Amino acid sequence: MSTTAPATEIDADKLMSFVFRAVDEVGATLNAGLVVMGDKLGYYRDLAQNGPSTPAQLAERTQTAEPYAREWLNAQAAGDYVTYDPATKRYTLPPEQAIAMTEADSPAFLPGFFQFALGTLHDTEHIVDAARSGAGFGWHQHDADVYAGCERFFRPGYHANLLDSWIPALDGVEQKLRDGALVADVGCGHGASTILLAQAFPASTFIGSDYHAGSIETARLRAAEAGVADRVRFEVASGQEFSGTGYDLVAMFDSLHDMGDPVGAARHVREAIADDGTWMVIEPMAGDHVEDNFNTVGRVYYGFSTLLCTPASLSQDVGLALGAQAGPARIRDVTAAGGFTRFRSATETPFNRVFEVRP
Repeated sequence: MSTTAPATEIDADKLMSFVFRAVDEVGATLNAGLVVMGDKLGYYRDLAQNGPSTPAQLAERTQTAEPYAREWLNAQAAGDYVTYDPATKRYTLPPEQAIAMTEADSPAFLPGFFQFALGTLHDTEHIVDAARSGAGFGWHQHDADVYAGCERFFRPGYHANLLDSWIPALDGVEQKLRDGALVADVGCGHGASTILLAQAFPASTFIGSDYHAGSIETARLRAAEAGVADRVRFEVASGQEFSGTGYDLVAMFDSLHDMGDPVGAARHVREAIADDGTWMVIEPMAGDHVEDNFNTVGRVYYGFSTLLCTPASLSQDVGLALGAQAGPARIRDVTAAGGFTRFRSATETPFNRVFEVRP
């Protein structure tokens, strides 16, 4: 009796369609490096300020070599990031792209997103090794572009949503902050969220924490530069170890799923929060079933989860590895295991869900 599997008929058109889709994605992968290059060399800012330009003009104004400017412009034109006029041989950054590529406070700002992704890809070989052994790869072990890009990606979203949407969506929290509240920002990174809250609510006191000492050093510098060091303190501590009690608000911005022991962190939050306090958990947009996340945003987050978030969790004690697409039900289970009894989805954006968790 034959055990050979029957031959599968190949649809040549479907095969070539997939091949060309893959070719497009290779171009997109390379473009991540080109976007970071254009951002760091000031190409986008120069084009936004000066309008239609030749490669020679762009190179002269940015003090870079013309061959690089020429090839970069052609790659950007091929990807529809800039337009090209064959009659004048000039390249133009359209106004919509100019907002996305140069306005750092716009919620559409993209260079930080690319920098975050490219920095994450830089350590792929380490993740390959970790996948073979089952080990983790810590946040602190990554390329510096991961930290800088992460802040540059998330900060515009915080500026656009935190004060006008997320805080008002929480029951009674905004008034507490105006009156003077004690706030913990756990997993604060470079402190963008902590500083934004401190600027908006000067009567309140804020303690930001992160296990990554380098990020905390940067956060302290940023707080001093922003003039809020009198009401903001930063400490090196994990989610299970941050100091203080009686918090009116504990916030976690896209950090809970990265923790090795999110349940332990939830228990610690329960011990540290006031009886009428609120735990605000911001997590990546996700549904409860994997198929809910088979979309553009979910694909990006699953990519980050594979190369960044899951390895970070596995590098820590417990290593629960929730993943960046855990979904509301799993996040609710974590909070319930930590001793919280109330959980609701307060608001959302295309990139985030905001959960209100109460004792």
